[in-house]
Amino acid sequence: MLFVGKSHYILAMERENQFVGESGAFLDAVEKASRAATLDRPVLVIGERGTGKELIAERLHRLSMRWDGPLVTLNCAAMPETLIEAELFGHEAGAFTGATKNRVGRFEEADGGTLFLDELGTLSSAAQERLLRAVEYGEITRIGSSRPQKVDVRIVAATNADLPKMAEEGKFRADLLDRLSFEVVTLPPLRYREGDVPVLADYFGRRMAAELEWEQWPGFGQLASEALARHQWPGNVRELRNVIERAVYQWGDYTRAVDHIVFDPFESPWKPKEMPSRQSLPAETSHSAEKMKELPAPAAPAAKPAYTEVDDMKEAVEAFEKRILEAALAKSRYNQRQTAKALNLTYDQLRHSLKRHDLLG
Repeated sequence: MLFVGKSHYILAMERENQFVGESGAFLDAVEKASRAATLDRPVLVIGERGTGKELIAERLHRLSMRWDGPLVTLNCAAMPETLIEAELFGHEAGAFTGATKNRVGRFEEADGGTLFLDELGTLSSAAQERLLRAVEYGEITRIGSSRPQKVDVRIVAATNADLPKMAEEGKFRADLLDRLSFEVVTLPPLRYREGDVPVLADYFGRRMAAELEWEQWPGFGQLASEALARHQWPGNVRELRNVIERAVYQWGDYTRAVDHIVFDPFESPWKPKEMPSRQSLPAETSHSAEKMKELPAPAAPAAKPAYTEVDDMKEAVEAFEKRILEAALAKSRYNQRQTAKALNLTYDQLRHSLKRHDLLG
């Protein structure tokens, strides 16, 4: 189902997860998946973590002729190498230690539907060989059995690995890669989806506000919007969703625009160090001293005649303070509220200092 808004659209799925975006790169990938969905052929989905590979697999299933059949998912990386074949193809009682009864594998569970294999690049060579036979001949054999059985399964596989390179190095079967790559859908990272960060942030913010039963959605302030635009989003949409939901929950005030973003929930001046310092500091100075260690040393002031010694000291102090502010801003990703907290200043005190040093622009 397609919902068209003023500036973007939402592709609704049966789950609560949805595609949201307006960038050309995003729309091209979704359109490519939609075209491939109607063909009963394998599809390989490539993308970084958090880009929505499982959602593409679900879309491929829902738009196919198998939409009323099962959609079975297996994360290949989550299974031990010794068990992955039994998980995929099932086993007979007594096939190995602990196999006390017959067990249906994921292929049999997905019969008549779609089997989504996530993290395909982690499959063992033995599992790859059995998978190739299943793809080529449409039949599997349970572990411990000599009787093959037919299965009608469409395979959608996903990975963030470079499978062609792995095939060249002999780490992945080239013939299996050929069979699974009838169509390849490559999902763009969020940092390349121009204009999608504010769209996604607003979408996830509204959902979180509704979950918290806010009376209205105030949106994001300028500082938060700028911080979101600067961030590179290594975890892509999954990371953005966590960041936005955390920001809304921590803000807790629906009457003011959300203007405080925490990208790293583990960041804290109190987080434990790997090796505590042997030299203890006075209680009243230890915290400040630790912060000072993290900041770059100020550049030495240019030498002047002795009679301007007082002026030199004043300039040196001003230069040092400016360097502290610049380093603290960079460490907090230019989030001024976090910077003020890190420097033990009030927000107004920080703003005054930034203005004095011409750092507000």
